[in-house]
Amino acid sequence: MTDLAILLLTGFAIWTGWRVFRVDSMVRAAFALMLSFIAVGAVGVLLSAPYIGVATVFMMAVEMMVMAIFMVMFMMNPAGLNPMSMVHQHGLSIAAGVAAFLGLGAAILLSDPPSAPVPAEADVVAQLGHELLGPSMLIFETAGVTLLATMVGAVVLSSRQGRYGAADEGARPPGLTEGGAHAGRQPESGGHHHGGHG
Repeated sequence: MTDLAILLLTGFAIWTGWRVFRVDSMVRAAFALMLSFIAVGAVGVLLSAPYIGVATVFMMAVEMMVMAIFMVMFMMNPAGLNPMSMVHQHGLSIAAGVAAFLGLGAAILLSDPPSAPVPAEADVVAQLGHELLGPSMLIFETAGVTLLATMVGAVVLSSRQGRYGAADEGARPPGLTEGGAHAGRQPESGGHHHGGHG
């Protein structure tokens, strides 16, 4: 069952990683990349590397969420959902991807695995945690609080009710299709807000 789960998660990680370059939205690409990293982290847990696997999930999930939130907030493209090309320099990108795959694959297949078994009584996760976070715990805690404040601030800034009134009052966001109706929240009929002045 473990081998089957690893195969399924590996296939899912590869498929979602491929989708990053196939979708036409930066927000969708961010979520596809997040799912790929989560699958890789789950593979790490199944390979008896729980600390690395869980840390990968936590770090990548937060990073991709923050990136998606900021793209929704600040992109001229409404919420990063308008169609756009996610790949530039196609030839160079393909060549770099193939070279990286071949190099990493050769390193895995040609390298000798370690032969020194870990003692059964060793608390590997605790030792690794102290090694990675022992001298840097304050930095990680500060970064965590900063990211939390960033996410809260992003949600507040992107809310409809702004400091000086409704955020959609007097604004006309671009349409999702050429010549189509403008995107975004439509003004309520009979309400006090009027959206979309020419």
